[in-house]
Amino acid sequence: MVKCVERKGKAEAGAFISIVAYVALAASKLFVGYIAHSDGVKADGWNNLSDVIASVAVYIGMKIAKKPRDHNHPYGHSRAENISSLIAAFMMMSIGIDVMVEGVSALLRPEKRGNAPELLAAFVAVASAFVMLFVYSFNMRLAKRTNSQALTAVAKDNLSDALVSIGTVIGIAGVQIKLLWLDPLVAVIIGGIICKTAWEVFMETSHTLTDGFDEQTLTAYKHEIAAIDGVKDVADIKARMLGNDIVLEVTIHVDPYLTVVKSHEIADEVERLMKKRYNIEATHVHIEPEKTP
Repeated sequence: MVKCVERKGKAEAGAFISIVAYVALAASKLFVGYIAHSDGVKADGWNNLSDVIASVAVYIGMKIAKKPRDHNHPYGHSRAENISSLIAAFMMMSIGIDVMVEGVSALLRPEKRGNAPELLAAFVAVASAFVMLFVYSFNMRLAKRTNSQALTAVAKDNLSDALVSIGTVIGIAGVQIKLLWLDPLVAVIIGGIICKTAWEVFMETSHTLTDGFDEQTLTAYKHEIAAIDGVKDVADIKARMLGNDIVLEVTIHVDPYLTVVKSHEIADEVERLMKKRYNIEATHVHIEPEKTP
């Protein structure tokens, strides 16, 4: 349990670094986007602002998830991460739609495009891409060390933000060669990326909150358990996610003439195997006698 709390604490550090980076980038991009007349950079700034909201929600969820179980939460508070991610998805979708609407408006009404973006906007976008690539690399390494699915998602979002900034540079470059429609087009694309990311977060989180679990992974667990000496059959197996933690429930058949002690040893072996192979801390094993002809 202590190691689990320490792991979650390290994952929090990655989320906090993302928050700091996003705040700095959002402020600089929105400011430069307005003074340099770049719809693409402004949209990228709004994208980073949505990432601030999402990262803060994940960070708060990680904090709550560390709380131990109590009389009202017998399974603990791990699902706080999932709920915060769901809230963040709605916030991101709202911002994404707004950015797309503004971009489409600028495309359809040329008088709203204003002046061509200045090169300062391109320099900010390039710097942003390098910053986010660094944050992505840091968070991905930390996610692997802490086995944090939430931080892995944050890292993937960092990478998408770096790609968005590169796309912004392309849009600004196009405007410099008199393709004035390219910058607002990039804004529309960025808005679409925000909406796509929000939808993916929503679908993944909804799947987890409704106790969805990957069928192939569950089949792999079943084969591993069935191969344990003394296990005659795996009658039932199911799993669900509590935050980043897997809770596994399995019913196995054993020789009906085994002692209680021997049956308990087999159950212990199932728990040890799942923890060693898949880092599953909570495996609940139900023993039933094998049916005889």
